[in-house]
Amino acid sequence: MLRILTALFFAAVAPLAAAEDTYPSKPIQMVVPFPPGGVADITGRPTAQFMSRILKQPIVIVNKPGAGGAIGMATVAKGRPDGYTLLMALSSVSIIPVAERLQGRPASYSLQELAPVALISADPTVLVVRADGPYKSLKDFVAAAKANPGKINYASSGVYGTLHVAMEIFANAAGIKLYHIPYQGGGPAVTALLGSQVDALASGPSAAIGQIKAGRMRALAVWGDKRLAAMPEVPSMKELGYNAEFYIWSGLFLPAGTPPVITTRLRNTVRQVVNEPDFKDAMAKIDTPIAYLDAPEFAKFVDRDAKRLEAAVVRIGRIDEK
Repeated sequence: MLRILTALFFAAVAPLAAAEDTYPSKPIQMVVPFPPGGVADITGRPTAQFMSRILKQPIVIVNKPGAGGAIGMATVAKGRPDGYTLLMALSSVSIIPVAERLQGRPASYSLQELAPVALISADPTVLVVRADGPYKSLKDFVAAAKANPGKINYASSGVYGTLHVAMEIFANAAGIKLYHIPYQGGGPAVTALLGSQVDALASGPSAAIGQIKAGRMRALAVWGDKRLAAMPEVPSMKELGYNAEFYIWSGLFLPAGTPPVITTRLRNTVRQVVNEPDFKDAMAKIDTPIAYLDAPEFAKFVDRDAKRLEAAVVRIGRIDEK
């Protein structure tokens, strides 16, 4: 009997050991569920580059936009749990399933179908307008919105996406009504603002700071509880009297059910990456502070954030998409 049990044990662990020894044996895809130019893409590219060096296999960025990120997120959630498909998600990963149910549609995926690997960054969003526009301060913007309900429009990364929810949290706190124009991602939303197609945008700092420094955009306020180190001259909404706080974070996920040996290998890889001076320099160049959390802490973080964002989405209510 002992021989049989021993044989069964080694039969069970042998595939896991083999997976650990050979993984990765081919290129890995990192799905970014938005077009190039947004926070997930800007964070994903240096992360993939430095992970590739350690894993000795290419990590290829695959931009898969659509439905506020739902298409790309669902692709990974429903994908094979073999370690060859990663997801670089934003905080909207927990919003989309709630919003889809609110719209009367079945959720395209659930959070339980995704396994957290690591949090990479977390920054408050920033409210930006064109530098040549009429709004010089948040006070100007709110006054104009109150005088013209529903006339001031803003771009977002999609209905119920990260940037949409941030803006509606602010509008609710300020007692104003704005007109929402969704795009396929943060990059196209920035382009729409610069092209005078919209009046305002809630953006991740890394996607906007270059335009702000170049004098094409003006930052009116940030959604954090304090000012951003990269934008010390820009006030927080809290200090201006608005109870509006929203953080746009980016983190890596795998399909649930990925073998633990593979998950551990990737967790260890990310831990090594975020401690590399060259990676820190790369993130500093895109004005994105590293906010690393390993899988257990990241899972708790996601759970807390999901509860807060679900409450925000319910407050926004059902939106009849045009």
